[in-house]
Amino acid sequence: MFESNHARYASYGTVAALPDNMIDAIWQIIDHDLQGLFPLDNLLTFKLHNHQGTTTFEYVQSDDNQMTLRAGFDTEFGYTPELPETVLAYDDGDSQIILLPSETNDR
Repeated sequence: MFESNHARYASYGTVAALPDNMIDAIWQIIDHDLQGLFPLDNLLTFKLHNHQGTTTFEYVQSDDNQMTLRAGFDTEFGYTPELPETVLAYDDGDSQIILLPSETNDR
């Protein structure tokens, strides 16, 4: 899952809500910080938090035993309340997309 040589996209909602460099940062976190360190499911969850005026991406992974793994990645991107609270990354095996929870079929 989440091999960097697969096609990657960002949904319309993501592009409208996040600057390009923040979208790129999510792909970088997946490729350089999560890949190989954690077993990745086909759906990844990132929570966005305000950390002293900058944005922290928090990777959140829960398993069937109600165990939750959290890993925070501080960035230099300014935080604004208009940013989405949660961003998802989905891999269907052929391509990958970053999208907002409101854009999934699980609404």
